Amino acid sequence: MEEDTIKAKLFDKAHNKVSRWGPNHPGAKELAKDYTSGQQLLGVFSVVSNVVTSIITLIYLVRLFQWSYIFSVGVSIVLGILGADVLSGLIHWFADSYGSVDLPVVGKAFIRPFREHHIDPTAITRHDFIETNGNNFLVTFPGYLIAMYNFAFLPTSHVIKWYYVYCFLFALSVFINLTNQIHKYSHTYSGLPWWVTLLQDCHIILPKHHHRTHHVAPHETYFCITTGWCNYPFERLGVWTGLETLIFWITKIKPRQDDLAWAKKGQDIK
Repeated sequence: MEEDTIKAKLFDKAHNKVSRWGPNHPGAKELAKDYTSGQQLLGVFSVVSNVVTSIITLIYLVRLFQWSYIFSVGVSIVLGILGADVLSGLIHWFADSYGSVDLPVVGKAFIRPFREHHIDPTAITRHDFIETNGNNFLVTFPGYLIAMYNFAFLPTSHVIKWYYVYCFLFALSVFINLTNQIHKYSHTYSGLPWWVTLLQDCHIILPKHHHRTHHVAPHETYFCITTGWCNYPFERLGVWTGLETLIFWITKIKPRQDDLAWAKKGQDIK
């Protein structure tokens, strides 16, 4: 869209002129150090456990599949992908706009990557698979465990009755798992496999030029980062500004204050 292109050009212009952004930014250096070996180990556990349980879940779904389900399964998968995009937007918006790195448990594990990303957008391209995706795999892992339990111990008639729901939840979980990897691809400008570039060009996953709109300071729009399908309608409907207005009315807390503080860290920014 023309609006996307204009904002993307503004982003490129700003980041070419202002050298404070990137791995040498004081805040970026500090945030990068907060990724610990314990988080890496938890990420390894999350990814391995998630992959094993998701494969077992898929095997159960394939065994129960019938060709008469094909249309409904297709709809369920599309809705699951759409749901992942919506959730990616909600989580991204909330983590960008509220909270602090100093919060117990969630601060360094979940808020820290969002703060780092805005002052060093290419940091994600230097993260390995575990650091990039560990948190998301951890979030969906319990869902696979529940599905496996249901498939193993509940009557087959129950599973068949809710088959489309399981397909929806499976697609939702898979694309939640893939969200940060897709996000990483949107910041990677060379060396991508041809099929990733094709998916981006077809807007099946988040395109590069589309996501650059979000990185125009103060990072207040286009939060959906799985496919980006929901960004334009959410922007037109004023979803994010409406939520922020409601939260400010209730709590008097302004959005993105912690994010701005990290951007200013060690800098003379007014």
